[in-house]
Amino acid sequence: MAPRDHEDDDLSLHDLIEGPTRDLTAARAAALARTRPASVDHEVDGTSGDPQGSQPHDRRGEGVAGRRRVVLDGLPASGALYRRALLGVVPGVGGRRGADVPAVELAVGGVSVDQRHLADYDRVCGFRLTDRLPATYLHVLGFPLSLRLMTSPGFPIPLTGVVHVANRITVHRPVEVGESVDFHTYAENLRPHERGRQLDVVLVGSIGGEEVWRGVSTYLGKERAAGGGPRRDPGDRPAPPAASARWRVTPRVGTDYARVSGDHNPIHTSKLGARLFGFPRPIAHGMWSKARCLAALAPRLPEAYTVDVSFKLPVPLPSTVAFSASAAGAGWDFALHSARDGRPHLVGSVR
Repeated sequence: MAPRDHEDDDLSLHDLIEGPTRDLTAARAAALARTRPASVDHEVDGTSGDPQGSQPHDRRGEGVAGRRRVVLDGLPASGALYRRALLGVVPGVGGRRGADVPAVELAVGGVSVDQRHLADYDRVCGFRLTDRLPATYLHVLGFPLSLRLMTSPGFPIPLTGVVHVANRITVHRPVEVGESVDFHTYAENLRPHERGRQLDVVLVGSIGGEEVWRGVSTYLGKERAAGGGPRRDPGDRPAPPAASARWRVTPRVGTDYARVSGDHNPIHTSKLGARLFGFPRPIAHGMWSKARCLAALAPRLPEAYTVDVSFKLPVPLPSTVAFSASAAGAGWDFALHSARDGRPHLVGSVR
């Protein structure tokens, strides 16, 4: 499905369930084809839909912490996985949710970078074109693997409508564009929240057996039965710091980032999709907001660091946001606020 030319165009309910299936740019799709054999991509339950382990593209082994390790021959395509997630919210179609995180980790080896896709990503997020991968790009590169895990039947939190509340990325050393990365992913730490349940999805990137990158995404699944806690009075909100930059965030940010990241959650790309999950209009991807802030800090980042963010209020599309940053010892504190009323969208640190 080709990108839409007009920002006012919107997806129908049929579009939300049956497409769009072109979850990546043509360059990215070509790169995936080079890392994946020509065999059919099976529907999966976290073990490729094969409880006996007989599929040739699944190789099982021992993981850590009691998790079963499933090695895939290539990155899965995310279009079918999003269609499954969307069908899961249709009454009578969605399956039961698990009581705990699955005791499985998914792995894939030899994932290479397509330079055209990297350039596309850099353009959407504001990075300069270099041979060194932005820290947030490894999240995008391995995201289809985490998506496969999160769309498996029995996963405790439904993907569609999930709220990304925090993300921590640790860069152990820079990764260059010519290097191939091995990924593995797993979920852990399912815990209650006043609005539902939270868990962490961990994605690890390694080169030559050495961990070079680790991302931890914290997701909240809202549940009606959850007990409501006290809400902070908006009057208690501190004044935002002085802005060092203002960015206009258009609806194209939602569709363009979805295309380069493979994250086609409809709350980011469709008015109808956003309304179905309680948002009056589409919202920017949290990882786009993090990447855009990191791009502003890129010339000042060290070789190895951890960048930690908490996502506060969504960035509605369109809107104007104010970015602020201040030195904190050898690191940085940064934030993103609404340029109109100062409401916080993101707070983060680099250490």
